[in-house]
Amino acid sequence: MNNTIEEGKSTAITAYILVVGALIAMSMNAEHKNPYASFHIRQAMGLSILFVAIGYSISGFADPMITYPFWIFMAVLWSYGIITAIKGETTPIPLIGNFFQKFFKKL
Repeated sequence: MNNTIEEGKSTAITAYILVVGALIAMSMNAEHKNPYASFHIRQAMGLSILFVAIGYSISGFADPMITYPFWIFMAVLWSYGIITAIKGETTPIPLIGNFFQKFFKKL
């Protein structure tokens, strides 16, 4: 198990570099599927899609009382994801991580 984590750690960390990183990580993990990297790719892909969807829907608001909490919320979730990837853990992102694992189970 430890060897699997070490082999997939760079791919898992790459996945958290916004949408582009998730796509690069998917291609890095395509040939030899690493379960650890796949877990973090699913988490990062879900965060990326959530970021774009919510960001688009609140982009019409110029009020910082609406946009700042969104940025803080996403920064906390992204930080949590990348820290767990660096530490070698497979802990889902709070609130929505389990949903991402089910929704993106084919990745």
